[in-house]
Amino acid sequence: MRILALESSCDETAAAVIEDGRKILSNVIFSQIDLHAMYGGVVPEIASRAHMEACGRVTRQALSEAGMALEDADALAVTKGPGLVGALLTGVNFMKGLAYAAGKPLIPVNHIEGHVSANFLTSPELEPPFLCLVVSGGHSHLVLVEAFGVYRLIGQTVDDAAGEAFDKAARVLGIPYPGGPGIDRLAEEGNPRAYTLPRPKIEGRYDYSFSGVKTAFLNLVHRLEQNGETLNKADLAAVFRNAVAEQLTDKAELLLRDRGADLPMAMAGGVSANRELRRQMQAMCDRVGVRLYMPAIGLCTDNAAMIGSAAYYTYLKGETAGPDLNAEPALRFV
Repeated sequence: MRILALESSCDETAAAVIEDGRKILSNVIFSQIDLHAMYGGVVPEIASRAHMEACGRVTRQALSEAGMALEDADALAVTKGPGLVGALLTGVNFMKGLAYAAGKPLIPVNHIEGHVSANFLTSPELEPPFLCLVVSGGHSHLVLVEAFGVYRLIGQTVDDAAGEAFDKAARVLGIPYPGGPGIDRLAEEGNPRAYTLPRPKIEGRYDYSFSGVKTAFLNLVHRLEQNGETLNKADLAAVFRNAVAEQLTDKAELLLRDRGADLPMAMAGGVSANRELRRQMQAMCDRVGVRLYMPAIGLCTDNAAMIGSAAYYTYLKGETAGPDLNAEPALRFV
């Protein structure tokens, strides 16, 4: 089964053709980073207009690279949420029109479920059940993937998400948008033990909190500036990156050990591209004795291939959308 998928939840317009949920026939991404960089973040109105201009172009390119015509696709898929409402609406309406014109079924996909499904593209042998650390700009979750499309929440952030914390830390260091990847690159040159940041104490055994460490980091930078010290931005980036990665990894290890390491662990979301997090999670899983699955770097951030993969399993459950499909910007994952 070949699915033509479209992703437009934030600032990437992407289209892909996926076969049987596991094989990438094409994967096209138009990034809007340059459009938003001067504003220090995504401007929803600009994002929506850019999606309007790009949807047709990336879809045609995805079909061309897959060696297909639209009529060769068995179904179409689109991200319905969560995300920016205008960006989502652009993609949803485009694909509703295309599905109607082509007489093809349309499959609605949860964006975060797409991130989890990126693992099926990198590791076709992966099957539920498995545990998954979902880390992005808006999500920091530990979930049990019980079956395809069936998730049980085990732990989550009680305040900020990890990706949001990275963006705030990048801003105070003067690292341009997108902040998370910028911190990751700069931190490779720094000493993660140059300064000490507090580790939060949280009531939930598997829950996260990044608000306190973010505030402590901002106070550290301001204190150094007030003392007239030259900021070693590489060290500061490394210290913050390490603090976030350690917390994410420690809670994942606690969960694995509590369960007796009976299931493999996977990662998903944009922050799963962070090099320190990948290193720490791999070392931890090696210690515990479980397999770690990670999407290829290019499949960690927003893309349509992951949407096509998730759509395949959604379709197998008989879930398709009609002409009344609407964007759901606050759509929950679990």
